[in-house]
Amino acid sequence: MKPIGDMINNLVKKRNLGNLGLLQKEVLQDEDIQNFLRKNGNQLTKAIVANSMANLYEFYAQKKSKNQIINGYQPELFLNGQVIDVRYKPTAEKITHDREENTKQHLELIDLPKKLHDVRLSQLDLTTDRSEAFGLIQKFLVDYKKYNHQRGLYLTGDFGVGKTYLLAGLANSVAAMSKQVVFLHVPTFISELGSHFKDNSLQKEIDRVTESDLLILDDIGAETLSQWSRDDVLGVILQARMDNVLPTFFSSNLSMDDLEEHFKETKSSVDAVKAARLMQRVRFLAREVVVDGKNRRIQE
Repeated sequence: MKPIGDMINNLVKKRNLGNLGLLQKEVLQDEDIQNFLRKNGNQLTKAIVANSMANLYEFYAQKKSKNQIINGYQPELFLNGQVIDVRYKPTAEKITHDREENTKQHLELIDLPKKLHDVRLSQLDLTTDRSEAFGLIQKFLVDYKKYNHQRGLYLTGDFGVGKTYLLAGLANSVAAMSKQVVFLHVPTFISELGSHFKDNSLQKEIDRVTESDLLILDDIGAETLSQWSRDDVLGVILQARMDNVLPTFFSSNLSMDDLEEHFKETKSSVDAVKAARLMQRVRFLAREVVVDGKNRRIQE
């Protein structure tokens, strides 16, 4: 930071004020400084104001400067004992920026568009078709602030009715609480599991999904399953989340009953028992909610 004296001299030259006396007069006539002096008049004396001129210069110069010394912060006067002092508080823009960055850091999108980072529940079109799901998501968020172990939702409905966007709004709301959220596209996630064998990272991949504070499984039921991916991947993930009562949400074009039929058949066999066992976990973790409406993908 430049010395206050240099800042004052530069300001004098730049504004062609002539001398420090004129600058001092202008500083004391600044509207914000005047408001501060009036507000704290019963605690101030001429001596305090005189002894605080360097700090008042700093406040004034920083207010007027286009290139503030501390980017993203604005000066604020306060009474510090027998002197008027300056402190810096973040601007509204910085607070908003920091909040958005924190949210992005706590939401991991796996095989999903990055634009979902920008979805907010408050910006979504609330229609009758979405009202039940939207209301239950809002209730979840209220309850989640008090107790983290909440049951999730299984959003089912046709293509493009807004299931993924509703869940993206949920994901960002929870991430804004500094909770770790994993939001993954199930078909792509399943199809790419084999790539983790090359570097022995499969268990690490499963663990980060299993242990996240909130897990959202998007488009479940659209994947092609093997016995291994059904029983040793999805089964393991959902069992662990059920055991630890960790919030888990789903979106699917299939109803829960249809999803059970989907789970019965893998590439090499049909197993109704294992499908039923897997669906027990899904039903424990989430309540089924139908989302109706028109295809919104073009609009959103």
